[in-house]
Amino acid sequence: MTQIIFLPHETLCPDGAVIEAEPGTTICDAALANGIEIEHACEKSCACTTCHVIVREGSDSLSEADEVEEDMLDKAWGLEPDSRLSCQAVVADEDLVVEIPKYTINMVSEGH
Repeated sequence: MTQIIFLPHETLCPDGAVIEAEPGTTICDAALANGIEIEHACEKSCACTTCHVIVREGSDSLSEADEVEEDMLDKAWGLEPDSRLSCQAVVADEDLVVEIPKYTINMVSEGH
């Protein structure tokens, strides 16, 4: 199992979280399965940027970003060199440290 450390996020995981993920799982699916309600407005189809995360450690072990993901990331709020769409980033066997940005480009969020 791979360990994913989520840094504290004001609303989604105020104290941060450490979760276990099976290799082959996306960061988004692992987060959702562990009660971290990361946004995914397009239902994980790589058609928005609401699941944008910044991989602070371990990014080299993730699946490569394809051209569609790269194009979508250009629209993300707070884009950084190690930004990924969590619905597309597939976990391997290296532990990760992940930051969920404070904002998304989603103007309306379900449940808020």
